[in-house]
Amino acid sequence: MNTAAPMPSMPPGLPTLLKNARRIAVLTGAGMSAESGIPTFRGTRNGLWARFDPTELATPGAFLRDPPLVWAWYAWRTQVVTRAQPNAGHRALAQLVRRPGVERVSVVTQNVDDLHERAGSEDVVHLHGSLFTPRCFDCGLPHRMEDAESAPWSAEPVERLEPPRCVRCGGRIRPGVVWFGEALPQGPWRRAMAAVTEADLLLVVGTSGVVQPAAGLADLARDRGRPVVVINPDAMAGMAPGDVHWRATAAQALPLLLRTCSAAEQEDQRRP
Repeated sequence: MNTAAPMPSMPPGLPTLLKNARRIAVLTGAGMSAESGIPTFRGTRNGLWARFDPTELATPGAFLRDPPLVWAWYAWRTQVVTRAQPNAGHRALAQLVRRPGVERVSVVTQNVDDLHERAGSEDVVHLHGSLFTPRCFDCGLPHRMEDAESAPWSAEPVERLEPPRCVRCGGRIRPGVVWFGEALPQGPWRRAMAAVTEADLLLVVGTSGVVQPAAGLADLARDRGRPVVVINPDAMAGMAPGDVHWRATAAQALPLLLRTCSAAEQEDQRRP
């Protein structure tokens, strides 16, 4: 017997909003990747890492105190991401740009995985960096992950793993993510603001929408009079008056939204 709660029906008018949008911005968060089996940041306290607090590992100070411990934790997280696959929500977003009349779909993600790219999205902005763009802690030189000795997912999960060294200065390589106490990188932030400013529609998917500064992107869209659609099963997801809220997951809602729009467009074409 299936006791799962049914997905709430699609909000009226949502297909029309999507149909009329030429430039679409999408802000995604941890809920998007959770449907691919990637635990949320604070949900990583299991197995080998159960006794560690993630918030105490994701800081520059933690890396300086114990580089092998922090690198090993990120190696494990990278293993989890590498094994995961994009879900139906990721794939639907990648297909959005193929809809008739759509000029651009910009994905602004708070996630540090590469599932949007693997699903086929090309315009992706990583606000919090990426597990797959490590760099030197000392000089900032990007580090090539193709080097076998530096590919953390190739190692078995361990509690300590010495980081590789920078080929230029010899410093330790750090994960390419934004740690607590660090500012968002200005390049991605400017790209994110530009994408939202130029968009006709903002989709907020799998994120609470209340954590700053990312929450300010939704406010930017609202200030410009652009519709904001929140797709999140959480009834407490950050919203403002006038937003459209669909209490569903990304993998449920986004494919259905695309199918509904496609069916409506086909029906329009059949009319004399």
